[in-house]
Amino acid sequence: MHNDSSGHRERFADEARSERPDLARLCLLLAAVADPAQDDAALDAAEIELDRLAGLLPYGRKTPGGWADALAALLGEECGFHGTPADYQRLDSSLLPEVLRRRRGLPILLSVVWIEVARRAGAPAYGVALPGHFVVGLGDPDHPERVLADPFAGGRPLTGAEADHLVARTAGAPLEPSAFAPASTLDVVLRILNNIRAWAAARPEQSAVALRAVELSLLLPSHPANLRYERAQLLVQRGDFLTGAVELEAYADVVEAVEPATARTLRGRARAARAMLN
Repeated sequence: MHNDSSGHRERFADEARSERPDLARLCLLLAAVADPAQDDAALDAAEIELDRLAGLLPYGRKTPGGWADALAALLGEECGFHGTPADYQRLDSSLLPEVLRRRRGLPILLSVVWIEVARRAGAPAYGVALPGHFVVGLGDPDHPERVLADPFAGGRPLTGAEADHLVARTAGAPLEPSAFAPASTLDVVLRILNNIRAWAAARPEQSAVALRAVELSLLLPSHPANLRYERAQLLVQRGDFLTGAVELEAYADVVEAVEPATARTLRGRARAARAMLN
């Protein structure tokens, strides 16, 4: 089936701006834009798989610890969802249909699987964006019974001390209480796109993937302003000198009031890009 990239972008933008954005739908549309091999049939299959996994969870009310145990038993042990260091080197570790197929992925994508399976089963699950590592929270975020689980490690429960140690090891700083707050759907999506941009930035031959990730990020209602500059650079790098120059000039207009020297530099780069057309 043909992948309608522009249609997926429009649906992504509509979903991102809706009153209650759907995390799974955004992740699936993101995957379809980032990797044109992900067609509508693959997206439908991924939705069906999330529903199927949720149906395998034992029915009934549970404590947060009970939900964490049930999810770890199903997703971590029975289904084998987990991550390895090698998964950081693969684009498909950031694509939800591929993570569901391979049962491998980055911490944030494995957490999306947990959250979406849990949500379908009625469990109070949410993402927790610890610095350097993404995990899942279960239960009321402000209640002492709240449980943290690490889907990258197959769903291993994390004590507060272990979370502190994990963050200190990756970020070199102690945890602030705000670090345990539920991550919003759009924050999760932006973080996934940041991961894809970082993956592509280390691989110049993947500039098309980097450009798609930047353009999706720009469709989010809130995003870093410097993404416009990154898009302009990628356009020039890929030989679209005119569009890149226009973007550089537009970004120069944005920063001129606060950073006039930067604006001058950007306009110089825009002139250089236009000169490449001659």
